[in-house]
Amino acid sequence: MAEERSLSPHELPTIGPAAITMGAFDGIHRGHAAILQATRSAALELTVASVALVFDPHPDEILHPGTRAARLAPLRVNLARIRQLGIDHVLRIRFDDELRSLTAEQFLAALEPSIDLCALVMSRESAFGRGRTGTAAHMREVGHSEHFRVVTVDRVLVGGEPVSSSRVREAVITGQFAAARAMGVAPYLEGTVVRGDQRGRQLGFPTANLAFGYLPVMPPRGIYAGRAMIVDSPRAAPAPTAPALISIGTRPTFHRDGVELVEVHLLGVDADLYAATIGVELVTWLRDERRFDSAEQLVVQMQLDAEEARRILGVA
Repeated sequence: MAEERSLSPHELPTIGPAAITMGAFDGIHRGHAAILQATRSAALELTVASVALVFDPHPDEILHPGTRAARLAPLRVNLARIRQLGIDHVLRIRFDDELRSLTAEQFLAALEPSIDLCALVMSRESAFGRGRTGTAAHMREVGHSEHFRVVTVDRVLVGGEPVSSSRVREAVITGQFAAARAMGVAPYLEGTVVRGDQRGRQLGFPTANLAFGYLPVMPPRGIYAGRAMIVDSPRAAPAPTAPALISIGTRPTFHRDGVELVEVHLLGVDADLYAATIGVELVTWLRDERRFDSAEQLVVQMQLDAEEARRILGVA
């Protein structure tokens, strides 16, 4: 099950005996996958439920008031990816000043009676609770008296360095997509299609202009080949993945106001996408954005971009 809103500990549904893990879980990289798989394995061994507690909002936004945490994927996608790894219960835990004031012991006690803790799965370096006193070593001591097991998971290394959400974010921001994929995360954007100035349609390349309900980790400006799918639409059913051209930039041929836009052109798809939610996986960079002397020159380049995207994506 997955909750539709973040919950305080006393609002949790009754689950009973469980193996749990917790965190912000942004992007669900290979390190996250190792922890979630260990949680599922512990639950199967003990014949109990597996539970992932996902902090919402991101703890950084509470620890540093006034900031917004850039996300590798919207929360909906992160929750879905956790479920795909076989976790029985994916619960959004409201991270606020009240929660952050709890010690590790108080936090675990607050989960009762909804969750009867049988196993706690952590990375060796992680800690939780006020003052981050809930280290794996300390939790083992608590577990001896409270009768739960602590399972520690070694950090996953890629290129000799530990995989982390911050490392994946840096790879996406700097356009190192192969490095991001090696860590288990394909660069992804998801937004709602909003009305634009219809310039693309006039040029024969209709584009979907995306507005975001979260702060996405944004790749460098440029033109990309990728894959897009209609996640939700008031006019059409969700669609299989389609090849796409993605523009991230300011459209310098027509505008000089510096407003950054994300525009998606679905290759071979002609549909009214207004108000639809579109997810986009960026596969590879094609070229920098640049200003053309005329709309005709831009159209010629876009045709070349479309041909190159089809070649890379293996579509006719």
